[in-house]
Amino acid sequence: MVKQRSDKPRIEPFEGPAGGWGSVRSLAEILPRERLPAEGLRELARQNKADGFACVSCAWPKPAHPHPAEFCEEGAKATAWELTKLRTTPAFFEEHSLAALREWRDYDLEQHGRLTQPLRYDRDQDKYVACSWDEAFDAIAAALRMYDPKSVVFYSSGRTSLEASYMYGLMARMYGNQNLPDSSNMCHESTSVALKAAIGVPVGTTQLKDFEECDAIFFFGQNVGSNAPRMLHDLRGARKRGVEIITFNPLRERGLERFTDPQNPIEMVTLAETGISTQYHQVKAGGDIAAIMGLAKFLIEWDDAASAAGEPPVLDHDFIERHTHDFDAFANKVRATQWHDIERESGLARDALEQAARVYAQSKAVMAIYGMGLTQHVKGVENVRMVVNFLLLRGNIGKPGAGPTPVRGHSNVQGQRTVGITEKTELAPVDKLRELYNFDPPVEKGLDTIETCRGVIDGSVRAFIGLGGNFLRAIPDTGPMEAAWPALDLTVHVATKLNRSHLLPGRIAYLLPCLGRIEQDVQTSGPQAVSVEDSSSCIHGSVGKATPASPHLLSEPAIVAAIAKRIVPLNSRLDWDAWVADYARIRDAIEATYPDIFENFNARLFQPGGFWKGNKASERIWLTPSRKAEFHVPSGLSGTGFADAAGQYRLMTLRSNDQFNTTIYGYHDRFRGVKGTRDVLFMNVDDMVREKLNEGDIVTLETSWDDGVARRRPGLIVTPYSIPHGCLGAYYPECNSLIPVEHHAEQSHVLAAKSVPVVICRI
Repeated sequence: MVKQRSDKPRIEPFEGPAGGWGSVRSLAEILPRERLPAEGLRELARQNKADGFACVSCAWPKPAHPHPAEFCEEGAKATAWELTKLRTTPAFFEEHSLAALREWRDYDLEQHGRLTQPLRYDRDQDKYVACSWDEAFDAIAAALRMYDPKSVVFYSSGRTSLEASYMYGLMARMYGNQNLPDSSNMCHESTSVALKAAIGVPVGTTQLKDFEECDAIFFFGQNVGSNAPRMLHDLRGARKRGVEIITFNPLRERGLERFTDPQNPIEMVTLAETGISTQYHQVKAGGDIAAIMGLAKFLIEWDDAASAAGEPPVLDHDFIERHTHDFDAFANKVRATQWHDIERESGLARDALEQAARVYAQSKAVMAIYGMGLTQHVKGVENVRMVVNFLLLRGNIGKPGAGPTPVRGHSNVQGQRTVGITEKTELAPVDKLRELYNFDPPVEKGLDTIETCRGVIDGSVRAFIGLGGNFLRAIPDTGPMEAAWPALDLTVHVATKLNRSHLLPGRIAYLLPCLGRIEQDVQTSGPQAVSVEDSSSCIHGSVGKATPASPHLLSEPAIVAAIAKRIVPLNSRLDWDAWVADYARIRDAIEATYPDIFENFNARLFQPGGFWKGNKASERIWLTPSRKAEFHVPSGLSGTGFADAAGQYRLMTLRSNDQFNTTIYGYHDRFRGVKGTRDVLFMNVDDMVREKLNEGDIVTLETSWDDGVARRRPGLIVTPYSIPHGCLGAYYPECNSLIPVEHHAEQSHVLAAKSVPVVICRI
């Protein structure tokens, strides 16, 4: 029987645009909820300004000439969430055991407020109890000295500053390992692997100014309205000057359809809107390789015909000859691919792909913007490489207005990698660290996120140090991971608020509350600033001025230094205390380690718009083995990594516009018309008819995975939505329980959360 929920939450279509009065009302709601209407507005005025603080949510670039309000709805929520006047003190834990708190919703845990003092887990009481900082550091160090360094993991969240990240990576290597998984492992590692192999750099090649010089934008698998709303200003500006925006995305998303600028009084008064996408193609989940293959097939065959007729070429043959390798192998694969296979795998009609290809053929400078809709597939690396193939056909890398534009999530997730947070020896400055600090850094590859999960399950990982984040909610296979986690000997979490990861302590467990980026950080030399890197490889200074949530909080650099002093050998070339006293000294060390990137780091810290770290591929210098940009022949047309079967669907996990990553700000996904719940299953109407389901029915999803582990997510409300046949949508992180650890991207190990094989159960 299908159960019908009697207290059905409100789910109805939303007719408004992205932005507009909906964003204003959202801001008006969250500031009073967090009890900071006056201070919140004051701090928001400093957000993403040259002399202010970098947003703690997404990594979209800060412009040199900002808007009066250079924040979006999501950024405002993140700021209010961090500055909240609500507090979670030791008295709270006196009243609540961890077993009881595990019954709370994720939203309620974090909404209770900022942590105020260091806490130790008391197993007898099943509660956290207050402790001193020295007690915590001494106990953590004593435990860490007992373990084989290979069994210890040092995880870091994408919010961590460049300064703290550099110290953290150095501490781990001095301790004896490179077990440095981070948020990249869960989102854009497919980008890092694919772009490095294809064009010689692991990041995108464009900057904000390219939006002013392109004449077409191709958009793949990224929901700008919920995940990077400030980009809507750049997209709006491009549309106002006639730029075509061609979108490939499985779901119809409002931010990719139309936008009202909340900072434009005329638009707000008149309710005017700017259309964003000029073409919108609802590709199947996992169908992007096939869709791009279709675009390439039109372009190459048009070029073949033009050559035979003596007409001007469609492809940029001069660029291909001078700057690329293996074009013929790719072109032959494209020519041999059949249209019926392309249409079947992409879910798109041939004439729809032709419309998009014609725009590309007529454009002189094309940006390709993409997100985790490409990277979080088994063939995620090949997805990204197909984007590069597409751009190379007409020389759209290394010229103004053109290039790959991956949209990174967390505000410094790209920057962490720049300063050494990586498990890969080839990406770490091993020789420079040896020279600067006179020690032998480990050269054995460390553990990434998937390998950490394996190690927790099989018992080879004994200790976990988390510098921010909510690891247990972000990773796949929630059930097996939560079952295995309490067997760890040591868990340490540096955090601002309580989250579910903190409720499953190891044998020894500490919760260390830190300053937020927006708060004033005063050390011996005075107030400090930190730095971050945005999606466009620009480095920005960030200075907090808000009053700290508690006088007992320490900064992330101070916490890292306190642990490091206790677990790594004394080093005459390194003074952890001096670094904490003055963060400029950490930046000097970063500059010494990466002189080509961070020249005059401190002098350029607050340069408007940030300073660009440089990008050889943007200069058409290809740091690949062939010294050319590499075409790639895909292994197939499907990105899912599994065969379709009768009754099986492709599940995509999604964010609402009331969350950022694992942080839930509320239960209102305005753009999708959902209010009061996150237990939603978005379905194609025809699929509902075939399954004999009605709107509001309650179903269970079950993963199709033959490893003996039952993975089920009950209680989902069937909701009709504009989504391709055979595809489903449901919210992350609640549905991470359906993703097996081994369902990940080849080469990059990113969890394949955008195409999970599932069936619908009626029990």
